[in-house]
Amino acid sequence: MSEDVFVIDMDGNVVIVDTLITGANGFIDLWLPRDKQFRISVHHEGMKVESIISTIANDGTCITTLQLM
Repeated sequence: MSEDVFVIDMDGNVVIVDTLITGANGFIDLWLPRDKQFRISVHHEGMKVESIISTIANDGTCITTLQLM
């Protein structure tokens, strides 16, 4: 599936605006700068999910809690 992905840092700078293809497992690979927080929004066929994610030390590198609704 293709997902429209928007990532903005907490200063309002656009980091990613792209259509990404999920893997067979439903995951999307995102490489983000370390030691920052971001607002992420993912859209697919009228569904969306929005969240804050972080790349600060000891934060999870595999986020499995975002679910399109």
